[in-house]
Amino acid sequence: MSKPLVPDTVLEEPVIAQHYLVCGNGNCEKNCQFYCNPCHLPMCEQCREKHQKSPDTKNHEVVPYRQRRRELPVEKCKDHPTKEIDILCEDCKVPLCYKCALQDHQKHTLTDLETIYSERFTLYLREIHKIHQYFLPTTKDIQSDIKEEAKNIKAVMDKIRESMKSGAEFLKSLVDTVTSDNIEQVNKIEESIVENLQSQENKYKEYICYLEDLVKEFQGYLSSTKLQNNPIIFSFSDQLKIQPIPKTTKPVPPVFTAGQCSKEDVVKLLGRVIVSNTKPENREIKHTKNASTQLKLSGKQRKQDDGKSDMKPTLSLSSSVTKVREYTVPGVDSVCHISLGKSGKIWASDHVGNLVQTDLAQENRLQNIQTSGGSEGYHTVTKDEVLIYKGLKNKVVKRITVDNTITEYIKTGDWEPLSIHSSHINGDILIGMRNGKDAKVTRYNKTGEEIQNIQRDNKGQGMYKYPHYITENINSDICVSDLNKGAVVVVDKSGRCRFCYRGPWSTSLPFGICTDLLGHIIVCDGCTMNRTVYILDQDGQILFRPTIQQGIVYPRSVCVDDENNLHVGQWNNSKVKVFKYLQ
Repeated sequence: MSKPLVPDTVLEEPVIAQHYLVCGNGNCEKNCQFYCNPCHLPMCEQCREKHQKSPDTKNHEVVPYRQRRRELPVEKCKDHPTKEIDILCEDCKVPLCYKCALQDHQKHTLTDLETIYSERFTLYLREIHKIHQYFLPTTKDIQSDIKEEAKNIKAVMDKIRESMKSGAEFLKSLVDTVTSDNIEQVNKIEESIVENLQSQENKYKEYICYLEDLVKEFQGYLSSTKLQNNPIIFSFSDQLKIQPIPKTTKPVPPVFTAGQCSKEDVVKLLGRVIVSNTKPENREIKHTKNASTQLKLSGKQRKQDDGKSDMKPTLSLSSSVTKVREYTVPGVDSVCHISLGKSGKIWASDHVGNLVQTDLAQENRLQNIQTSGGSEGYHTVTKDEVLIYKGLKNKVVKRITVDNTITEYIKTGDWEPLSIHSSHINGDILIGMRNGKDAKVTRYNKTGEEIQNIQRDNKGQGMYKYPHYITENINSDICVSDLNKGAVVVVDKSGRCRFCYRGPWSTSLPFGICTDLLGHIIVCDGCTMNRTVYILDQDGQILFRPTIQQGIVYPRSVCVDDENNLHVGQWNNSKVKVFKYLQ
């Protein structure tokens, strides 16, 4: 094992990883596993045995390191500068030194201040832990939901505005059409009336000409000096008959009835925005399993808590890794990916498309399926023991039920599926895929319906290049090993990039990836120079790195079983090593 990778931090609540610590006894550099409370000394197992055998320290309280008592900060008494404050008067609620206790607080309830300090220190650590593990992630999830809702609301409002504009444009078009029709009708009526008036005018022109001609004729009669055949004498009655003035009608102009249109009429035509009177629903806040820690404890409560030492300890990352077994997967020449079920059976695949089901108890092969997969995590087992995998056709994902019924499950179109994971949170299927130089992660629901695509960051840049292994963490983060990017890419459930882990060297090649019940991210580094497995926390900080000393030579695949053991498959052989890494 190497020296500490990160310092011992305040996030040392039981469910937080225990970092590697060195024994504090002299020049001893072994693992620190224990702690002497009176001496405030971290020690390894061998030094603990010596410590407890020594006549001077054999009665000291030595506890596992994670159960240690926190050392009280040194503070001198103001009234007795040579004495340290190490007593609490519970009646007066003041810290005291030994002399103060003897002088003014003899009949009061006095308590060891270091005990109280250690208890309170631990309680505050738990609260800090809950803030980091529950309150902050939950609040950030809600904050993320609010941002998503703001985007959705903007989209809804844009759609409403677009609908309003479209309705207005349509109404304007109708108004223009009706106005045009009305004007055309007026023009035709005008044309008809004017034509009739012109006809009447022509009629009177002709009549005037007739009258003028008649006047000339009569004047000719009057100017004649002859009496023979004179019309005045002989045709008087006939000649004096004048044609009557032609009768005509006056034009009747049309009457325009203006439309009666109010704002309300327009609103009825265009519609209105209605603010819903539905009472807003409260946002769902997931509840932490443990109630909030009570920080104020009386002396009686502390005594009661002291008796609760039989509670089951919480798991944490061990300071060392122990190999517990090794098994062989028949039918493969490398173990590139492992999918564990709950029935004591596993599915494992190699780099040439062999997908084999094996009984762990007998180590015998149960099924063998030929696929188009390679060195990718292209299969997964659901909570219902259904195998989902990439079939022989590159762009078809199949499923096999417990009764060995095979059906086509998802068709990915132009995209080639590389990695598949079944969410143990909600049963969704996550698939890493590529299309030429483009790559993405797509989420499907249980029925195979596409519900989310994750491809680009908030700057429009592609987040993936070759997502060949994929998993999901307990906080719904999607964790992807991207071979061509040389990084572990982690996004939250909304698809927002949280971090990229590239390893301590530029030569890192991330392969198999999984998570455990503590939210650790466990990933294989396939580079032959590194040959290791990294254990990261949820934020991408490295916690632990098993080396070749643990027997890991060419790690390719990882998974964690129901007993919290780590299975590591390797390149170039069919053996899987199983390690205990939690305590």
